[in-house]
Amino acid sequence: GRIWARRKVPPHGRDVMAPFAPQVGQRQLPPVKPAPILLSLPDVAATEALGAKLAGKLVIGDALLLFGDLGAGKTTLARGLVGAWTGEGDETPSPTYTLVQTYDGPAGELWHFDLYRLESPDDAAELGLEEALASGVAVIEWPERLGAFAPPDRVELHLAMDGEGRRAEIMGFGRLKDLEV
Repeated sequence: GRIWARRKVPPHGRDVMAPFAPQVGQRQLPPVKPAPILLSLPDVAATEALGAKLAGKLVIGDALLLFGDLGAGKTTLARGLVGAWTGEGDETPSPTYTLVQTYDGPAGELWHFDLYRLESPDDAAELGLEEALASGVAVIEWPERLGAFAPPDRVELHLAMDGEGRRAEIMGFGRLKDLEV
């Protein structure tokens, strides 16, 4: 496996994750996963409300990674987040075909990515993911397509069907490791 470490980039750039090889005799420790927050979301309103609550926890440079099967509620959750972020109740389309939608809010720009149609992690860079994290917050549907290039300051939210509702499993990493919802 690879070990990931932060490296400095010029002042006009942003810290990125970079792989490095362990030194001879150096022991590799497995990554520590935070304990997940488990929530039951009985309906669409509860899913949107969770998105709205998460909007207040994110700042410039953070990412929300939305995992789940088709129909699990990723876009519904994003709709609640976008509405809270912008202060508007406008319709939030899924960026399935445009791949990215941007929204302005009082706290900065929010970039909503849908990576379902990407073929490789390198394609995410072409969509402006680095720019999004440098100037705003990124909400990323289908983050599996990022490969090992997940942003360090992120919330991973896994949605699954649970009867008529949904089940959410939430974990914070980096700056968000102690996230409370």
